[in-house]
Amino acid sequence: MKELVQVETGMPGLYASAPQLLPFDSSLEIRAFLLQRERGNLLLYGVNTLATDSPAVRDLGGIARRYLNHWHEAMIPMDRIDAPLYCHEKDRESVAENTPLHGTFAGRHMLDDDFEVIPTPGHTSGATAFLWASGGHRYLFTSDTIYLREGEWVATVLGESDRTSYIESLELIRDLDFDVLVPWAATRGQPYYAATDKSDARRRIGAILERVRRGGDH
Repeated sequence: MKELVQVETGMPGLYASAPQLLPFDSSLEIRAFLLQRERGNLLLYGVNTLATDSPAVRDLGGIARRYLNHWHEAMIPMDRIDAPLYCHEKDRESVAENTPLHGTFAGRHMLDDDFEVIPTPGHTSGATAFLWASGGHRYLFTSDTIYLREGEWVATVLGESDRTSYIESLELIRDLDFDVLVPWAATRGQPYYAATDKSDARRRIGAILERVRRGGDH
């Protein structure tokens, strides 16, 4: 299997790694995503099915930076990925226990004019979404703050999660302008991204909010 595949012909510059089973839920597959950019390629999420010295990565221009949405992704061995790693300051200690960090961030900010870093605490205290504008699309990367289970958009409220912060972050995400959801995890063998529009996204995130506000975990 190729280490990287273009997600869709209509989505130039977005490449997915080979899938890997999520160690603590074998019904789900996880992927990393390479964002091909003139000012340096980015790699989002954690997997062990990709190496920075692979021909596929080299042919696309390598990896300038990699970002984690939250510290659970650092539990996946990433020793084959040699690129500067960034995460939110609040997840710094947990990430650093598993893999070396190059730097951290705290607030919402832009990298160049196409990639936005948006803290979305709740799932973990340092959970962060990433919004990338490219090729006429606006891709939102949410890891498993919002992910795809059997095609449905769902949340993951854990024992360590902060429900109030999670709700506030879902409200923030609901109001973002994006047309493709690209999570870390999706049901095994099923689509791993979701094309959407503002009305559809608000409806789906509204349904998540209703469940989480009632005390549900998804």
